[in-house]
Amino acid sequence: MKNECGWIALAGSSPVRDHLKGVEKTDWLIIGAGITGLSAAHSLAQLHPQARIVIVDRQRAAQGASARNSGYAVAHENPADDELIGNSGFAGYAVDSTIGQAAADEVRMRIAHHGIDCEYRDSGYYFAVNDPGKLTQVEAKLKTLQAVGASAHFLEGAQLAQTLGTRHYQAAIWCGNGNALLQPAKYVKGLLDALPANVNLLENTDISGLERLSGGRIRASGSQGSIEAAQVLVCLNAFIPRAGIDTGATFPMELSASLTRPLTDKEYEAIGSVEPWGVLSTRPLGATVRFTPDRRVMIRNTAEYRTRDLSNRDLLQRRKHHVLGLQRRFPGLDEQDIAYTWTGHLSASRSGQPYFAKVEEGIYAVAGCNGSGVARGTLWGRLLAELASGASSALLQSVITRAKPGWLPPRPFFDIGAVLRMRMEAVRAKTEI
Repeated sequence: MKNECGWIALAGSSPVRDHLKGVEKTDWLIIGAGITGLSAAHSLAQLHPQARIVIVDRQRAAQGASARNSGYAVAHENPADDELIGNSGFAGYAVDSTIGQAAADEVRMRIAHHGIDCEYRDSGYYFAVNDPGKLTQVEAKLKTLQAVGASAHFLEGAQLAQTLGTRHYQAAIWCGNGNALLQPAKYVKGLLDALPANVNLLENTDISGLERLSGGRIRASGSQGSIEAAQVLVCLNAFIPRAGIDTGATFPMELSASLTRPLTDKEYEAIGSVEPWGVLSTRPLGATVRFTPDRRVMIRNTAEYRTRDLSNRDLLQRRKHHVLGLQRRFPGLDEQDIAYTWTGHLSASRSGQPYFAKVEEGIYAVAGCNGSGVARGTLWGRLLAELASGASSALLQSVITRAKPGWLPPRPFFDIGAVLRMRMEAVRAKTEI
């Protein structure tokens, strides 16, 4: 079957850009033209309007993982039990929420500044479950969310079914005041199309390593040329080892999703003509589901640690898993109603915190979005540009302080442990797929 991202197909493509040929010289090099890299490019162009800036991507820009996610701009996470107000982890959760709110504000600002039409809806979303036992300590969660500036309330039963147009979910916390939904491919394409004149984008350019030259400059080598730069920002998330930076702190997860055709008027009326919504599970491997403004249903209910990408045959099996999840929520939908199925990657860390650092003189990198790449990736791009430019702020220091991704055991021990952990989480999330 065809691996085609519905978001990208519906967003359309920008004009094809040149690839690297020969030797390029620049003041700034950004490796990775996803949300973080493009945000960094915009910020560098503003900070250094006379500088030459080059940004490269190993494939088409704005069509990688940044365009393939579920489109949640996360300001406020669902707090874990140890993060509830009064518990030891609350102080850290409060700092993360401040960072998250700043990240959500950054997304909103960029959309407004560049006039990006990406179906942005600042109307919150739901932490929802089929099994009420998987949504515990509701009152404490509401107090915790409200204490960090979120709006939050509890829904269950008929009220929730009427709101979502499905009886599958039995209990939920709606969380707003920062949490938002958007069409991710349209958002990242908007950042791409608005690149300033002093930013040169090179597509289909794979950088395989960095080396230090005399005088302190850095050479980035590709298969058909090289780029010499004074400063390099590596914005490849879990794939920063491709640029020769191996922190051992983050790892890629492979996810797959499907997007249906639009519901007909009759089908839409049958579910109550509900407003667009998004649902996140309270379990790590539970389904992420959206009902979009154009009346489509998106479902992502697989997430795997793999050492190689899914084949088309593997993806067909995941698509059947998507169908099961769809039918639990909307029994009238079947496999023939799916218009697109695709894969994408998420960058994860053991602690849930990113790697954000000055690697060495002139080289800076960030990785580990942990499922919050739309908002945090946008903010990280700006802050990484500021860090590399010598700027400082309370927000930047908070991000640096919290950026402790945790140690990972070496392979193959990590591979074995990760696969076993994922199988255990899949069992725990069985009612929520």
